[in-house]
Amino acid sequence: MHVTITVNGRQRTEDVEPRLLLAHFLRDVCGLTATNIGCDSTSCGACTVIVDGLTVKSCTVLAVQSEGAQVTTCEGLAAPDGTLHPVQEAFRTEHGLQCGFCTPGMVMASIGVLADNPDPTDREVREGLEGNLCRCTGYHNIVRAVRTAAQAGPSAGRVPQTQEVHS
Repeated sequence: MHVTITVNGRQRTEDVEPRLLLAHFLRDVCGLTATNIGCDSTSCGACTVIVDGLTVKSCTVLAVQSEGAQVTTCEGLAAPDGTLHPVQEAFRTEHGLQCGFCTPGMVMASIGVLADNPDPTDREVREGLEGNLCRCTGYHNIVRAVRTAAQAGPSAGRVPQTQEVHS
């Protein structure tokens, strides 16, 4: 089947198997490997991306279901000059990572949390990220990173304007 999806501002038209998951489309077809695959069952959140403004676990969405959609991965967040998105910057400054496997999904899910609630409490951050697992950090620095990103204002809960990101 042919599918056309705009990924990080770049329109992609590809011939795919009807059963190809969006996560595999992003990694294997587009070469965007920040979208990690940890469970294939929505349990871990490592594959979280933003589809048409909503956070989605891409391991349970078929690529063909994303026909015509705007998909943003962690690679699509930074500005063309390399300036990090407020959530990425907060994860860096607050050391909201250890091994890094869950980090792209956590960053994307955090943007969703901040889109819904621009000034969350620690508890609200934890509840908002409960579908994303981290086996390393204990979440303290992740929660602090989301709270720090919230200080950047509404931009923390938005994906950047569509811009082409070359893989």
